[in-house]
Amino acid sequence: MRRRAALATLVVGAAVWGAPAAAVAAPTAPTTIVSMATGACEPGTVVFAPEAPSPLAALGAEDANRLATGKGVVVAVVDSGIDAGNPHLAGVVVGGVNLVGDGERADGLSDLTGHGTAIAGQIAAQPVSGSGVVGLAPDARLLSVRAFRSDSPQDIDKGWGPSAQRLADGINWAADNGADIINVSSSQETDSPALRGAVEHAAAVGALVVASAGNRASDPEAEDGARYPAAYEQALGVSAADATGLATDSSIHGPQVGVTAPGANVLTAATGGGDCLFASDAPASSYATGYVSAAAALVAEAHPDDPPAGWAYRLTATALRADADNRDDVNGWGFIRPSAAIQLLPDPTTRGPVSPFFDTAESAVRPPAVSVEPDHGVPPFVLTREVAFIAAIAGASLLGVLGILIVLRRRRETPADAAVEVERQGGLLDRPEPEA
Repeated sequence: MRRRAALATLVVGAAVWGAPAAAVAAPTAPTTIVSMATGACEPGTVVFAPEAPSPLAALGAEDANRLATGKGVVVAVVDSGIDAGNPHLAGVVVGGVNLVGDGERADGLSDLTGHGTAIAGQIAAQPVSGSGVVGLAPDARLLSVRAFRSDSPQDIDKGWGPSAQRLADGINWAADNGADIINVSSSQETDSPALRGAVEHAAAVGALVVASAGNRASDPEAEDGARYPAAYEQALGVSAADATGLATDSSIHGPQVGVTAPGANVLTAATGGGDCLFASDAPASSYATGYVSAAAALVAEAHPDDPPAGWAYRLTATALRADADNRDDVNGWGFIRPSAAIQLLPDPTTRGPVSPFFDTAESAVRPPAVSVEPDHGVPPFVLTREVAFIAAIAGASLLGVLGILIVLRRRRETPADAAVEVERQGGLLDRPEPEA
């Protein structure tokens, strides 16, 4: 979609770096959902689940995909890498880079922890026989930007864990190599000039950064507050919602929250295998971010001429919330509705966030509240009854007077002999004379 020449160069580069690993053949059995908590999602375990991911129904994926599928849109996953050998992702990843320096593939097409692969499956997983897993934007294409190996203490000690500088480098690389949407399912507690600059650069070249608002699972004692890059003005921050559509304490709350999306019971692609159920214990903003990135890809396909701020605006303005005019630090502007975001026709009366299309400063102005004090006097129906009674009496009196006047006037105008003649009519004297 954006910068087609850059994308063409990137595809050629992927061929030079090497093709993705061969796809794992789909087994005939078993076809059951497995949970990450049981260890059954470890690499080498190939299990497929026939059920469709439940978050897709909450997002109205079927309706949204009638309008857009992400075709022509490139989504960069700045994460732990993508296992392009998963059958759901065969042919979907068009290139990538490894910024970790841990000796893994230079093209970023390896994932030792499965985090990036899971996000990739949420966005653009392809249908596979025996599996119900499919991405929200199945026709989008992916870039694997490997920015960390894992967040384990061992990898952090080796310098392979997440860092603000490496996230910034990943965002910059993605923005310069054809990404329209840049998914960052991680967060930093402190502001970073390098990270801020990378988000600003991405916006300047036409890419939207969608970032996690923060997870409390990794630090149960973490206080609410801004997380980066989600808190930057040009980024769209995401918090995880539960089955009710509301954010929980599993996510970090703060000014960085722009929208919410499903973050629990995420059935998606697993590294070195088939399907896996993630976040079965509590909603995770990492996976909520993946769904918002996919929704942004749908909006970008439908509105290719919009700036990145326009894509974010459509998602925030149409999000489901209790108060159309206000956001809060827990749910942001509310739960995303991809179909509504695609179909939004912005105008000056659109309620919600500041619009990049119109001046909507007056759209949220409400009429002043009117306080009506109760009147404890005579009930209205009593007054109405009394007025009607008085009117009836007056009307009857008036008719009586008019009747008397009419009678008196007729008596004055009628001659006396006229009365006699009237009395004679029909008697013997009224007969005609006989003819001679």
